[in-house]
Amino acid sequence: MTKYTPHFERRHLWRERLIAIIALINLVLVFFDISYIYARDFYWQFIPEITRLYDPVKGIKPHPETVNYLTQVEDLQAQVIATGLPSSQVENQLSQLRQLSLQMIEDNPFAVTDQSNILEKIKDELRQRTGENSGRDAFTTFWSQNHLQSRGWQQEINFWNTQIQPLIAINYYRDINKFGKFVDWFWLIDLPFIIIFALDLLVRISLIKRHHPKLSWLKALLRRWYDIFLLLPFWRSLRVIPVLIRLYQTELLDLAPLQAEAQRDFVIGFASQLTEMVGIQVIDQMQSAIKRGDVTTWLLHPESRQPYVQINNTNEVAALTKRVVNVSVYDVLPKVQPDIEDLLHHSITTTLNQLPVWQQLQYFPALQQLPAQLTENLSKFISQTAYKNLVNAIEDPIAAEITERLSRNFRDALEAELQKKHNMQEIQSLLIDLLEEIKINYVRGVEEFGIEQLIDEAEQLQYKIKSYSQISSNSLVKKGQ
Repeated sequence: MTKYTPHFERRHLWRERLIAIIALINLVLVFFDISYIYARDFYWQFIPEITRLYDPVKGIKPHPETVNYLTQVEDLQAQVIATGLPSSQVENQLSQLRQLSLQMIEDNPFAVTDQSNILEKIKDELRQRTGENSGRDAFTTFWSQNHLQSRGWQQEINFWNTQIQPLIAINYYRDINKFGKFVDWFWLIDLPFIIIFALDLLVRISLIKRHHPKLSWLKALLRRWYDIFLLLPFWRSLRVIPVLIRLYQTELLDLAPLQAEAQRDFVIGFASQLTEMVGIQVIDQMQSAIKRGDVTTWLLHPESRQPYVQINNTNEVAALTKRVVNVSVYDVLPKVQPDIEDLLHHSITTTLNQLPVWQQLQYFPALQQLPAQLTENLSKFISQTAYKNLVNAIEDPIAAEITERLSRNFRDALEAELQKKHNMQEIQSLLIDLLEEIKINYVRGVEEFGIEQLIDEAEQLQYKIKSYSQISSNSLVKKGQ
């Protein structure tokens, strides 16, 4: 998300911040409205003022069946205080509660708002309290004079008021409109915000059209595409997009770290896939060229590389070969010549020691040093002669012509041998297998650490560039002072 702020927005930053704050308030209300039904039980228990204020917005009303049930329990408590527990009036009240309990279990008024779990919780509490196995029997036993007398009226009614009554009281129902949907008046709260956002968007589009007269109204609107989400009466959660953008552009929210990480993840994923595809494509093309036999022709016959771009009209293979030969003869061989002489000396000595005549010379005292001297001189002579011949072969035009002819004949002979079916098949098979191994290990290397290290190196380079730029700027400022 690039932080771009148009000129007319930068001039009226206070106005932009005000609109951004209004959009943030609206977003908070939107998320509160979306989550209200799910969090209503929490509000009802701990912040009941919120439910009293917001229940009418969602068309929420107390369920008449559960309200009637709780009213009967209150009447029972009043009757016990008036006549005592062992009385016919109390027994009539208990009988009505037993009937209402069975009716509540059968009708399940909690199901309308997907709160059937609350009824199951109530039945489970009463089963544990009475020792019954079913919810119906638990209600019947609990609302009986024998149970209330044996367990104590005050103790049982306190249990009901603290553990069961809040669970029943939390039940509700929602009004249904003429379209068969739940009543929801949030749009009346949202409408003033939408009007503000619509006027703001109209002003922005008009300013864009004024600065860019060639733009159509539609294209001017598309430049503020994210603001459209502020006007939609549905999918309101998408308003988080324009709100975050506005807060970021007005410097009320710093999204730079999040932006950097998002870009990093995107670059790593995209670069990894791109690198893999490019590498695999190159290796596949090389394998196809080997199967067609193009590699041999390409290397041994440069003139056949069509269409192929030549730089400076140079045969790179021949030039590289010549350069390697010159470096080897003029630079490398003089440095390793003592080693070559030692190797020749050892080889000649080993060979001569196997000759009987040479062994007989060792018995003459005057000639004992002769074999070693001859061997040393011979090795030096051979080494120096061979090196001079190599230099002469390079510098002598006739020798160069012979060498070129030798190279050409060697190339032709090599090509002829390579063109033989068994040689070609074996070489192609080995090269294709080698490239396949390279491809597998290449992809594995990219997935494991290649792109990550590359991104890290790029970030380090960018940091060094910024540091160097800052140092240069400070130096210029000091010079100017």
